[in-house]
Amino acid sequence: MSQLDGTPVVIGFDTSNYRTSVAAVTLDGEILVNHRELLPVSSGERGLRQSDAVFAHIRQLRNSEEALREKLKGTRIAAVAASTKPRDGGESYMPVFQVGHTAGSMMAAALGVPFYETTHQRGHLAAALAGTKLEGAERILAVHLSGGTTDLLVMDADSVTQIGGSADLHAGQLVDRAGVAMGLPFPSGEELEKLAVKGKSGALLGVSLENGDLTCHLSGAETKVQQWIREGSMVREDMAREIYDLLARTLVRMLKAGAEKSGCREALVTGGVAASALLRQLMAERKAKTRGCPEIVFGRPEMSGDNAVGVALIGVQRLQCRMQNA
Repeated sequence: MSQLDGTPVVIGFDTSNYRTSVAAVTLDGEILVNHRELLPVSSGERGLRQSDAVFAHIRQLRNSEEALREKLKGTRIAAVAASTKPRDGGESYMPVFQVGHTAGSMMAAALGVPFYETTHQRGHLAAALAGTKLEGAERILAVHLSGGTTDLLVMDADSVTQIGGSADLHAGQLVDRAGVAMGLPFPSGEELEKLAVKGKSGALLGVSLENGDLTCHLSGAETKVQQWIREGSMVREDMAREIYDLLARTLVRMLKAGAEKSGCREALVTGGVAASALLRQLMAERKAKTRGCPEIVFGRPEMSGDNAVGVALIGVQRLQCRMQNA
């Protein structure tokens, strides 16, 4: 008999603007499936229209069938969860998340098991927290960095409250727009980081903050980088390094301000941009020189980008609460 015979698992779906993701975790948090597939984006493009992304998700979800079938032999699906919108708030909506919502709710209905809704942002936070010293903490500061978010958050057991963030461009947008303009594929983070590791920075992109350093502006940095590209006045490696250096300086100052406002002394940094080893290094170096900055904790790099693991882990938590209250 398989060691997994009868083991209850929770399935998670996350259909973001970047990836189709399906995961399966056991009730003790073991990850059995973490299937992720980038949405196809043509060369020179900076993403997909929502209608095209929805179609791509529908097509790519079929690829997860084999992974689920093979890895879940001998298990029992006890619940299903899906991210159904980008973040908390009634106004938060994006069509792509309806694909995972539909797939997850239909699977749960067919199996007669609970279905749990959560948000893409909560999924990111849950995945990044797993296995860190902050797991189980009552209240923490957090930064979520992606193509659609540069959010400074306070997270506790019941709520995720935004206390700061970007007033214009998000960190991932800066990385992707600059990268595509340099001829890199979308999303550009991985390739831009490779260039940045070889480059040098003179802190030529100025930090732009307001609202007591809780709110940043990144659009001016993009304008400057685009100017460098047009003029051919700087090599790609140095432009890339300037971008990561700017992000590190900006984020550490925002975290310091967030700690002062919230009283939190520990901060979680997550999101696709936060998977960058270079950004982590530069933030650590900047934090060491900044008094009053909270301790910075990063999730595992593979858990920082878009994934359904955090969604499934939230499903586990909800299922366990239901079982305890039954």
